Amino acid sequence: MKKSLPLSQVYKFLEPGPVVLVTTSIKGHHNIMAMSWHAMIDFNPPLIGCVISNRNDSFAILKKTNECVINIPTVTLIKKVVGCGNTKGSKVDKFNKFHFTPKHAQTVKAPLIDECYVNLECKVIDKKMVNKYNFFILQVTKAWINSKQKNPKTMHHLGNGLFMISGKTIKLPSKMK
Repeated sequence: MKKSLPLSQVYKFLEPGPVVLVTTSIKGHHNIMAMSWHAMIDFNPPLIGCVISNRNDSFAILKKTNECVINIPTVTLIKKVVGCGNTKGSKVDKFNKFHFTPKHAQTVKAPLIDECYVNLECKVIDKKMVNKYNFFILQVTKAWINSKQKNPKTMHHLGNGLFMISGKTIKLPSKMK
């Protein structure tokens, strides 16, 4: 039997991907924020839409610099990821506090997080919906992967401190190239 679902809970069922760590940089100050509101918009070149609250320090930095890195952590980093999400970047150096290693990116000034499984260097290509919805459209300009990590598990935010961990992978026939 079905019951009514509060509209404020809908997002829990549509979160499209893993929790990521977004790094930004301005005038030598690096910041990290946790983000789960993102979606692929196109494949080639890869375009990503993401919502970053205008209450986050990363919002102002991204709006000004037009670049960031989306870092995809594995579940082994979950406590650090949650810590980043619960800490204000203007008050704390999150790289230092959570023992993350910044690495130079190739196409942007924001650093990669070395401990993350995948790093996506991104440039903002569309800000038309930023003022109204805090929605940025990013183009991935360079991507990195830790090829030594096999079958990484990512975390997916369900709200109110709940996370789902990615699980078993299956392969089905596909006509996609």
